[in-house]
Amino acid sequence: MFIHKIDEELSLKLLELKDAERVFEITDQSRKYLQEWLPWLDNTTKLEDTKGFINMCLKGFAENKSVNTVINYKGQIVGVAGYNQINWSNKTAYIGYWLGEEYQGNGIMTRVAKALTDYAFIELKLDKVEIRVTEENKKSRGIPERLGFVSEGCIRQAEWLYDHYVDHIVLGMLAKDWNK
Repeated sequence: MFIHKIDEELSLKLLELKDAERVFEITDQSRKYLQEWLPWLDNTTKLEDTKGFINMCLKGFAENKSVNTVINYKGQIVGVAGYNQINWSNKTAYIGYWLGEEYQGNGIMTRVAKALTDYAFIELKLDKVEIRVTEENKKSRGIPERLGFVSEGCIRQAEWLYDHYVDHIVLGMLAKDWNK
């Protein structure tokens, strides 16, 4: 079991099947908001879809390829964050995250991204953390920028988002530059 306490009101816990109902509930409540930036909402229309996602995440964790967690804020699950992929050969973790709409604006995701970056460098001994965001998603892009991540470039038409392509900005942090 993976549990990581960030501060008095915020922690990360390995995503488990028992979390499916709440994760689906937040997804459904924030569907319209999340659809602006995330491509998987049309494929998450029932609880079974969320359970399938969680099973995929648990398989990735068991194979030491990823770590996906629920975000607990004041004792309630409010979103999902983690390492979508860990490339052990290149010592790089790729952070992904989303937060329920009603929990935006509390600094939650900046603290989560900082904690995940700390954990990658200190505990996992990785050399690099990457966060990729849709170019136009200013809120999501602001998170790694506030933490000092460096913009490494733009991947044009990186993702099909329902009816159009979106570009991704790659932001990276190196272990040697963290906490400078």
